[in-house]
Amino acid sequence: MSGLVFFLHMAGAVALLLAATRMVRTGVERAYGRQLRQHLRQRIGHPLSAMLMGLVMAVALQSSTAVTLLVSSFVGLGLVSGVAGIVIVRGGELGSALVAKVLSFDLTLLAPALLTLGAVLYLRSDRRPWHEIGRCLLGIALILISLEMVSTAALPLRDSTFLPVVVRYLSGDILSCFLLAAALTYLLHSSIAAVLLLAAMAEQGVLPPGVGLVMVLGVNLGSSMIAPVLTRAAAPEQRAVPLANLLMRGLGSVVLLALYEVVQPDPALLGTGPANQIIHAHIAFNLFILLVGLPLSGVAWRISRWVADLRTPIETGPAHEEISALDPAALGNPDQALANATREAIRMCDTIDTMLSRIIEVYAAPDPQSIADLRAFDDRVDNRHNAIKLYLARITEQGMTEAQSRRCQDLLEVCIKLEQAGDVIVRNLLLHAQKKMERQVEFTPEGWKELVDFHASVMRNARLAFNLLVDDDPATAQQVIIEKDRLRDSERETRQQHFMRLRRNTEQSIETSSIHLDTVRDLKQINGLLAALAYPVLEEQGLLRGSRLKKPA
Repeated sequence: MSGLVFFLHMAGAVALLLAATRMVRTGVERAYGRQLRQHLRQRIGHPLSAMLMGLVMAVALQSSTAVTLLVSSFVGLGLVSGVAGIVIVRGGELGSALVAKVLSFDLTLLAPALLTLGAVLYLRSDRRPWHEIGRCLLGIALILISLEMVSTAALPLRDSTFLPVVVRYLSGDILSCFLLAAALTYLLHSSIAAVLLLAAMAEQGVLPPGVGLVMVLGVNLGSSMIAPVLTRAAAPEQRAVPLANLLMRGLGSVVLLALYEVVQPDPALLGTGPANQIIHAHIAFNLFILLVGLPLSGVAWRISRWVADLRTPIETGPAHEEISALDPAALGNPDQALANATREAIRMCDTIDTMLSRIIEVYAAPDPQSIADLRAFDDRVDNRHNAIKLYLARITEQGMTEAQSRRCQDLLEVCIKLEQAGDVIVRNLLLHAQKKMERQVEFTPEGWKELVDFHASVMRNARLAFNLLVDDDPATAQQVIIEKDRLRDSERETRQQHFMRLRRNTEQSIETSSIHLDTVRDLKQINGLLAALAYPVLEEQGLLRGSRLKKPA
């Protein structure tokens, strides 16, 4: 087998392994995620129960990183203490190692049965729990198939003339071996996948046991780095748990690497067979860190919390410094000054446009960096609003005509509406997206389509309203108000459709009901604020009625 063919087969096997692991985790989260989170919050009173709950969650989710991120979010919300969070993560790491052991058994004959049963449940069942169980069974079957693919791809390497040279180098340079495994695990974002890959290669005689043991230590270092990187933009309380895990697990791997170099233990002590030795080394390491780390959890929390507080928050948004259009030298010329304020208001519109378009992306795939970016954009809107307000106040000190005074007041109202729209995005919509992320819930396909369509309508009307700052077109202003009325009817229809899904007892609709309804309400409020930009144009043309109330008969 040529090198290109080998890498192609190995890449395909690893990709299937990662995708299958993700399938199992997704199925468990959607079917039982809420129950797991409830049990997690309820069973943290005693260190042993907290550790066991972390172990169970890692087995269910097929990922210790997922447990770490979930626990860190609970700690950030104050639902779990920092020390309890560290204990839960310790149990999660051990649970992840035990999953690797289970998957290392020869379960080849089980794969066809799991594929058949999983496909039937996934494709035929209308009930969500059974549908997601089918997804999990398919994922487990694909994991087993991917491991067989790894073994098959690695088989020809035993006769390779190049491999002994590489192995000889790695055996003589344990630091390179250790760092290589850490980098591989970080790239895979899965310690289970990395350990199973090492075990499969060791089983085929490609990886000597001594090298394999060193790489297991590197796997644990790389795995402990994933969560701190993913939470780097989060609050200090939320970052502290991943940092504590990195401190305990990363430092432990470095210390044991030094001991390995001194003692040179016999891999046979960990069992018979190269694959078993690697799996058992992984379990033994995490059991060791658990036993040593339990009494040191308080110290680890204090250190990690101190480190998290020291870290300067990441600056978000564009790095370049923008030049304000509010030129003080133009204050003596009201027309020029009002034009400058209009240019700055248009910049506010651009920022609101960006925030409004990005918020739906945060709903679809929330992450700490996107959340931080939106908050940074809102700060920019607030700063620009304050600057324009003060600038307009200085213009009024000069002698202005009635038309100029009216334009000044209109611009002030525009800036107030834009600032309020930004507040709704950050203080309301962003909180809904964070709530969705923390609860790990998903909208129904119908509900998500309704939200996306409603958001798209608000975006279209917002851009029409923004155009009115450049061109006071009465037809455009009328279209904005017509669209506002249409969206009011659309909101009512969306709410009715959502209640119909609740009556059908759709579980996803029940889980996301408040988020769905609050999102539609807030999008409607944003549309109302931005549609107000059309009123000065319509009023000037005499196209605005004084009241929508009918005259009494």
